[in-house]
Amino acid sequence: MDKVVLLLSVVFLGVSPQPITDSQRLFSIAVSRVQHLHLLAQRLFTDFESSLQTEEQRQLNKIFLQDFCNSDYIISPIDKHETQRSSVLKLLRISYQLVESWEYPSRYLSGGSAPRNQISMKLSELKTGILLLFRANQDAAEIFPDDSAIQLGTYGNYEESLRRTYELLACFKKDMHKVETYLTVAKCRLSPEANCTL
Repeated sequence: MDKVVLLLSVVFLGVSPQPITDSQRLFSIAVSRVQHLHLLAQRLFTDFESSLQTEEQRQLNKIFLQDFCNSDYIISPIDKHETQRSSVLKLLRISYQLVESWEYPSRYLSGGSAPRNQISMKLSELKTGILLLFRANQDAAEIFPDDSAIQLGTYGNYEESLRRTYELLACFKKDMHKVETYLTVAKCRLSPEANCTL
């Protein structure tokens, strides 16, 4: 019975068992990388918040709720139900765009130089991993015919202000959470026995 279910899921996905195994492995690596980035983002944000006075924190939080992250212009699922209905390729494309949108701004995240360098390196590795996942599932050139089409504007002039630092860290944390969610759901789709609920 298990062999029949596996065979049917392979036929349904339109791929042979070997690419599914390779995709699962690539997805596991990508999810692990983004989890590391998300934890790092949370740590940087928490450290920054704890360095603020209570009133500063309250004011910055109020301002941030009115502002938008640059990545808000990337069309993505609005809730968990839409995320679960999205295709693997759509979730990969959105994840790629979110990661790419942080390649330049990540240089200006607060914290010591080691975390900053670590973030840039991990973003680059994650971007490469997502492209490999595309190639395992479809031709990446078809998904990204023009790299300039997915470039976003920068986060202002990166002035060293409390507001700018708070905004960068909050947006980075939010976006890495999104990428972690999207890649986890996409990975789950390739596992026939998995329960992909959020």
